[in-house]
Amino acid sequence: MNKAQLVEAIADKVGGRQAAADAVDAVLDALVRAVVAGERVSVTGFGSFEKVERPARYARNPQTGERVRVKKTSVPRFRAGQGFKDLVSGTKKLPRGGEVSVKKAPKGSLSGGPSTTARTTTKKAAAKKATTAKTAAAKKTTAKKTTSAAKKTTAKKSAAKKTTAKKSSPARKTAKKAPGKRATARKTTAKRAAAARS
Repeated sequence: MNKAQLVEAIADKVGGRQAAADAVDAVLDALVRAVVAGERVSVTGFGSFEKVERPARYARNPQTGERVRVKKTSVPRFRAGQGFKDLVSGTKKLPRGGEVSVKKAPKGSLSGGPSTTARTTTKKAAAKKATTAKTAAAKKTTAKKTTSAAKKTTAKKSAAKKTTAKKSSPARKTAKKAPGKRATARKTTAKRAAAARS
């Protein structure tokens, strides 16, 4: 479909071929001017147009194989919206008659110009800051909880060691006495051995 066919397709809905041509020209002009200025044009359910910077790079000439330097440039980019993608992929069926059902734009987004985009970007930035602050606070609290839990477990382990040491101390005393008896038994056996030799 070219521009003339697009005008013909919407002529009945707009109220004539001239009105349709003016509408198409006005929409395309506004879109191109906004993208050239560096703004992002987003149509809910359809897609978004934006200006993308491509850095300088080296490319290869396919005919000669020679390495060529390509200058830094800006190019327009279109990203299809989810509603458009669903219709193209076939997950949603295209209605036979009437308009395609794409999501409607939120209230107030059609009335404002660049100021609405500025407001939305500031709102998004504020929301990102709030979420990062929340995640940082959550990390701090989890870190505090884990350190306090670790301290409690180490305190329990040390208390358990103390109690086992106390319980084992009488056994140690008896163990100390036992080697004394063994030593005397060794002495007697040593005396007997010496006597046998002589």
